[in-house]
Amino acid sequence: MASALTALTGARLVLPDRVADDLALLLRGGLIEGLVFSADLPANGETYDLSGMTVTPGFVDLQVNGGGGVLLNDDPSVATMMRIAEAHRRFGTTSLLPTLISDTPAKSAAATAAIRSALEENVPGVIGLHLEGPHLAPAKRGIHNDKHFRTLDAEEARSLAPPPGGSLLLTLAPERHEPSVLRQLAAQGAVLSAGHTAADYDQTRGALGAGVSGFTHLFNAMPPLLSREPGPVTAALESEAWCMVIADGHHIHDAVLKLAFRAKADGRMILVSDAMSLAGTDLRSFQFDGKTIREENGRLTDDAGTLAGSNLTMLTAVRHAVSRLGLPLHQAVRCAALEPARFLGREGEFGQLAAGCAADLNIFTDSLNLVATIKGGDLTPLLPHLR
Repeated sequence: MASALTALTGARLVLPDRVADDLALLLRGGLIEGLVFSADLPANGETYDLSGMTVTPGFVDLQVNGGGGVLLNDDPSVATMMRIAEAHRRFGTTSLLPTLISDTPAKSAAATAAIRSALEENVPGVIGLHLEGPHLAPAKRGIHNDKHFRTLDAEEARSLAPPPGGSLLLTLAPERHEPSVLRQLAAQGAVLSAGHTAADYDQTRGALGAGVSGFTHLFNAMPPLLSREPGPVTAALESEAWCMVIADGHHIHDAVLKLAFRAKADGRMILVSDAMSLAGTDLRSFQFDGKTIREENGRLTDDAGTLAGSNLTMLTAVRHAVSRLGLPLHQAVRCAALEPARFLGREGEFGQLAAGCAADLNIFTDSLNLVATIKGGDLTPLLPHLR
């Protein structure tokens, strides 16, 4: 029996290139069936009037260390991944990569096993794994413990392939690896991102030619852009790579972020949360690698003042991009949904209001207050808000 058709009408639809107010969104069987002019609505199916509301695709967060009071490093299990996904769904994130900060080989193996199980069990919102390290540069370790750092060789690289049905994002310092190893990883389907790197401009350009296609928290944990030392930041902004940024007002000054968005003419900018366990809770401190991490005015640091991830959600990041960076709504949403999906090569599955994509939606008031988040076309969270 064919699934029933559902039409959402009257809302402003946030598309990759504009906000449209004359289209209806058609859903069927957990997917978006298409967009039609409101005057051309099919006669069959159930219609919901969302006048006065704005619909965006669900957000896609590629760097989520924790949330809801748990951290992946503390317990790299399916249960932890599920709890993190549930915590961030309350803030509009419908797809995410649980992220493991540099740790022991045993923890990495456990996270790899857990993501395979999570994907087999279809844990809602979990689309793969992000291993942020341990293949990083000690000089740019940030909050990571460099006792875990090591350089990948060809044998270990062979074990780093995407899990069935999911993505694998690897943050690494490319200057510490042979180009042949980077090419091998990329050929296996891993998505490579330069981060916690001491690479210079030429080394970074070489890595981009060897399979690196993104940058993890651009500007942070990498050499700065200087007049005679352009470094990885310049290579990132002038290339066709994707640049992930933490728009929380703490990791990057807003003036610098504005310049980055203007410089990145291809639009390949990605908002990430880099969220730790406090996200979505009222907690103000947690333990990480034997250190106490405290939150003060939204900033997470250890006792030495080193930034330790963030207390950010994608909802707050999108609002920051609109209100503080001056981005049009459709551009801010694109950086939180379509661009991360494109970076993973999965834009046909999620990240945009387009036929064939998952019916993962956020429903807002026009003032960007989140009304409901829809996962897989289940409108139950929305129904109490309909007239």
